Amino acid sequence: MVMNKSSDLSLDRIFSALADSTRRAILMKLTNGDEGVMDLAAPFDMSQPAISRHIKVLENAGLVTRHRQGTHRMCRLAPDALDEIEPWLNMIADRYRNKYDRLDTVLAAMTPTKQGDE
Repeated sequence: MVMNKSSDLSLDRIFSALADSTRRAILMKLTNGDEGVMDLAAPFDMSQPAISRHIKVLENAGLVTRHRQGTHRMCRLAPDALDEIEPWLNMIADRYRNKYDRLDTVLAAMTPTKQGDE
């Protein structure tokens, strides 16, 4: 995976947005479909403007889009929202898998000693 300044900034925005538990909860709620801002605010002990600020962070990170449905402002998960971080996460996972595979090879090559043969 080739990293460049643009993709680094995008990853920074996404991970920064995901660093907050309220924003992660909003994303989880949106996995069930579009929600109005007031509906998203309902389970939280915070004002609607505070929720709107969280949504704005998610929107700036490219994770959420907003649209109007009649008089309601609706939010939805952005299509392909996590495509930006998936290659990065896979790269990290592959590196760990390779290390564990090497460790498994070393452990398999070791012959266990019998107790008392010391």
